[in-house]
Amino acid sequence: MHENLKKDTLCLHTGNEVDGQFDALSIPIYQVSTYLQDVNGNTKGYEYSRSGNPTRSALEHAFAALEHGQRGNAFASGLAAISAVFMLWNSGDHFVVSNVVYGGTYRLLSKILSRMGMTVSFVDTSDLNAVKAAINPHTKAVFVETPTNPMMAVSDLRAIAALCRERGCKLIVDNTFMTPYWQSPLLLGADIVVHSATKYLGGHSDVVAGLVVTATEELGEQVHFMQKAMGGILGPQDSWLLMRGIKTLGVRMEKHEQNARALAQWLTTLPQVEKVYYPGLPSHPQHQLAKEQASGFGGMISFEVVSPQVADHMLSRLQIISLAISLGGAESLICVPAKTTHASFEPELLRKLGISDRLVRFSVGIENVEDLKADIVQALS
Repeated sequence: MHENLKKDTLCLHTGNEVDGQFDALSIPIYQVSTYLQDVNGNTKGYEYSRSGNPTRSALEHAFAALEHGQRGNAFASGLAAISAVFMLWNSGDHFVVSNVVYGGTYRLLSKILSRMGMTVSFVDTSDLNAVKAAINPHTKAVFVETPTNPMMAVSDLRAIAALCRERGCKLIVDNTFMTPYWQSPLLLGADIVVHSATKYLGGHSDVVAGLVVTATEELGEQVHFMQKAMGGILGPQDSWLLMRGIKTLGVRMEKHEQNARALAQWLTTLPQVEKVYYPGLPSHPQHQLAKEQASGFGGMISFEVVSPQVADHMLSRLQIISLAISLGGAESLICVPAKTTHASFEPELLRKLGISDRLVRFSVGIENVEDLKADIVQALS
């Protein structure tokens, strides 16, 4: 039955939302490190909470169902999740990665994994020819953010998945911005989906977490081995908070997008705003592709104001919209990525990618949209 449910219903009903022991309508928090064995080596499925915990398992099962995958693994952060995925490969292996990615992902790949002999080609993954040209015989995976953070470029997941199958490499998709509510990369041919669950999945700016879902049980078991070996697990308290957040994912994402659509169009009319980046705008270069491969456009907007001074002035005067570096919370959050989330990029690379001091990233919350407009107007005045 659960396979046929709509996404908003599936957020609430994934098949394991009722505690099997006492029929509680919320999975208990199993705050435990180890488990009793009646005889040596004989357990009831759990032996030590680094390798498995009932609360974390419930989350992993629920989220795998949402992403249409076979296996889920929950980590202590989004970067812990991404790190474990790249650890599936070896020194000498090569990866093709979206040239505009979250700054933490760029730092991990360029400053940490490079020490281990892994090589990366950062390319515009919205250009399929660029992806084709970058893949070489040592390429093991293509890692795509779509839409990209913060430039909101959209990559053709079906086409890249087909290319990866042809070239014998895996497709990894960071689905943080869209969430499984709007976009299902595994159904489009991806092999692995990663999330910073800190963002929309938690939804309340009160938990740090990461999730990985795989298209096959075999891949999922490999990720689980890395999770167990490296130890970056999500604790039971945070697992429970994340499950609670996911229950309202559908209603929140609908409101996020409703507000974002209205604000993106409205921002284009302001004299202090020179350009708006939002896939839901017909003027966006990949607007049609975004319509075809996702069921919505999400709640993230980036826009350029006329000068860095105007950006600083606006951010210092906002009263409802909070100046903060995260995203996906119920409240609206705003930042200048060049100074915060993407500060790990070299200055010349930021210039090349168009991430300037006048580019503002706006995580649109679920407040009344008229209040958000009024806040921006008074801040720009």
